[in-house]
Amino acid sequence: MDRQGTLSEPSGLLTDHDIYLFKEGNHFRLYEKLGAHLVERAGQRGTFFSVWAPNARQVSVVGDFNQWSPRAHRLSSRPDESGIWEGFVPDIGSGALYKYAITSREGDHRVLKTDPFGFACELRPQTASRVH
Repeated sequence: MDRQGTLSEPSGLLTDHDIYLFKEGNHFRLYEKLGAHLVERAGQRGTFFSVWAPNARQVSVVGDFNQWSPRAHRLSSRPDESGIWEGFVPDIGSGALYKYAITSREGDHRVLKTDPFGFACELRPQTASRVH
């Protein structure tokens, strides 16, 4: 994590070909790339998060692992103008609750969003996604 709380190593599961297909509207397996995926990076296990938020000024992953703080785990915007934000959070395993904290470009309006590519979630009336 850098001085601003941004997660390091933003490039992750998406390849240049994935981005090409995504921008073309022909990527039919995005669930394998976006959302929360358990991975190992440099010998450390954790979860890689990615979400499409093209009109966001800032995106963070919040959850029971960081007391739902939007300052704790900020995601990085990909440099390819895809609108995808991503980042790796170490030591987050299966079962962790999370949402995306998205701040809009127009002002400081922040919303908490459930992962549209999440594989599991809480039972209603709760609405958090669950790493799975």
